[in-house]
Amino acid sequence: MRPRWPLRLGAVGLLFLLPRVGVAEVLDRIVAKVNGHIILQSDWEDALRLEAFLDGRPLGQVSSKQRDAALRRLVDQELLEEQMRSADFPQASDDEVNERVAETRKRYPEAQAEQGWNRLLAGYGITEEQLKRRLALQLDLTRLIDARLRPSVHIDSETIASYYNHQLLPQLRSSGAKEVSLDEATAGIKELLTEQKLNQLLVAWLENLRSGSEIQTEPGLLDSRDGSR
Repeated sequence: MRPRWPLRLGAVGLLFLLPRVGVAEVLDRIVAKVNGHIILQSDWEDALRLEAFLDGRPLGQVSSKQRDAALRRLVDQELLEEQMRSADFPQASDDEVNERVAETRKRYPEAQAEQGWNRLLAGYGITEEQLKRRLALQLDLTRLIDARLRPSVHIDSETIASYYNHQLLPQLRSSGAKEVSLDEATAGIKELLTEQKLNQLLVAWLENLRSGSEIQTEPGLLDSRDGSR
């Protein structure tokens, strides 16, 4: 059996950008504008709640750094959604979204019963409908990025062999794990290197989108056409 490899490293976590749905308890104010589109305080708070839920973190453990990162992701999300609106690809189906919800529930033993699932969601101040919108958006953004960037990614056999000899084998030996042959590892290495390249391309694409956009963020909501925050 070939080893399993981590997917969607680093910046591709940007795909796991969060939905903007209102929470009545939050007194709204504008925290950012992206090409005239408003991001509200409630959008930001909802993003933080969903992120904490999916990461399995208590809400009270959200740091100021994590709050700032969530706002940056909301800005990047809006830039990608603008691209998505002009792209032609099938959006996530109800079946696909429901499958993701089921996968999420498996992470929490108490969520297997409906009552426990509802109690868990309520503890984070979110609803299943909010979660479904987030997961649907995740699927759609993944397809957008794959359609836009994946065709330009090419991983050759020499690059795979180099990774195998200079990174994978030393890691396996230092950890005492069983070694695998190059043939056994090739598919996993190619998948990993492809994801890493997609990360790099996504970062560059977002930088380009920011540079051509009018982005305003608090404090003061000062204009920023270079995407600086």
